[in-house]
Amino acid sequence: MNDFPEGFIFGSGVSAFQWEGAVDEDGRTPSIWDTFLNSSNGPTRDMGSDGYHKYKEDVRLMYDMGLHAFRFSISWPRLIPSGRGPVNPKGLWFYKNLIYELKRHGIEPHVTLYHNDLPQVLEDEYGGWVDRKIIDDFTAFADICFREFGHSVKFWSTINEPNMLAWGGYDSGYIPPNHCSPPFGRLNCSRGNSSTEPYIALHNMLLAHASTARLYQQKYKDKQNGSVGITCFAFAVVPLTSSEEDEVAAQRANAFFLGWVLHPLVFGDYPEVMKRRAGKRLPSFSQEESDLVKGSSDFLGVIHYTTMSIAHSSISRHEDLISDMNVMLIPYGNSTLVKFDVLPWGLEGVLEYIKQNYGNPPVYILENGTPTNHNSSLNDVGRVEYIHAYIAAVLNSVKNGSDIRGYFQWSLVDLLEFIDANYTYGLYYVNFSDPERKRSPKTSALWYSTFLKGTTVSSQDPKNLSLLSSSPSFSSQ
Repeated sequence: MNDFPEGFIFGSGVSAFQWEGAVDEDGRTPSIWDTFLNSSNGPTRDMGSDGYHKYKEDVRLMYDMGLHAFRFSISWPRLIPSGRGPVNPKGLWFYKNLIYELKRHGIEPHVTLYHNDLPQVLEDEYGGWVDRKIIDDFTAFADICFREFGHSVKFWSTINEPNMLAWGGYDSGYIPPNHCSPPFGRLNCSRGNSSTEPYIALHNMLLAHASTARLYQQKYKDKQNGSVGITCFAFAVVPLTSSEEDEVAAQRANAFFLGWVLHPLVFGDYPEVMKRRAGKRLPSFSQEESDLVKGSSDFLGVIHYTTMSIAHSSISRHEDLISDMNVMLIPYGNSTLVKFDVLPWGLEGVLEYIKQNYGNPPVYILENGTPTNHNSSLNDVGRVEYIHAYIAAVLNSVKNGSDIRGYFQWSLVDLLEFIDANYTYGLYYVNFSDPERKRSPKTSALWYSTFLKGTTVSSQDPKNLSLLSSSPSFSSQ
């Protein structure tokens, strides 16, 4: 750890819906996640990890581990049950108490305002992110958060991975709010238009982010001296073959996924290839909107897990995000949705791409981790290898000039996972069969703690490390 620049922070994170549980307690109303899981065959662990009741215990785990910071999100339907209007006092006190507990233990709170838990009432009223009404409602929600918590919170992320929310929620329909249309949807969707809604939803997310950032700048910045950023889902991309078609396809993939969010933030407009391929289905920024969005992010949160091989697709129609992109996305190596190869060079590639193409902004790695079978051994040496390798990759990127300010492992404890409930990311095992949701440290928790308390990270190939077997201690020279 001593190899990193002074002030570099290490943390871990959770999201409100996956961690808190208590979905119908103390005034909280349903979010689009509740509706989605209750209407599907997915997991229905209503208690989640029960962080709502066990936050003090979890903060103590963070403190004992040596975490510098903790990333969590605020549940909009817990704080403002009607989506707009009156604040729920019990929801307000929960977050105030959580933040107080973190600060009391010397742990910096990094708060995400929106981690895809839109109040269902707003989805029912006007369709949520596909209607511009959401911009004012989100800004008002953020205003309450800044006012109530901003004296203690200095790092705000507005919206978690809008590119993935737009693709998964409004094109393929595999995450809430489950909008899609044939033939593109992976699930049966009751509403939506895969050709237009992904672009509309992300456009409104960018405008809501920019509106919120302006609000903070004008009303709170001088008093609270914090910063406001946004996050971006970023898998690394490599051409499947050395053909020119696949090389160009990989460039398109970067433009459509990273550029979709970063280009407007840096240049005030979408990438030319997106405008050309999506045509009128891609919303346009007015000059005022362009000026508002451009430069609206104090930092970029990067969410990275794995690398994808990219092949040119022969599909000629341009009717949804993936067909507009004209690529095939293929997990690299032996990776799957619930198993990631250790490919740290992929993260280095993402960070280098951002540095080279978007002005080397301040970056926080806000999610990085790997899932393991929830019922496997606590001796999760595969996760140790993964975390070690990716932290070493971050250090390499820092040495190569990327302005990276922090690294957050995902996730602190086992959480409710929707892709496959049998696979979890936690440093601490959570017994979901136990009403008390008992936490037990995995080897990765002990390793991360050892690292945070002074172990240095070698820049040598992380694959050469001698992994822990039964002992939590680890040193790389």
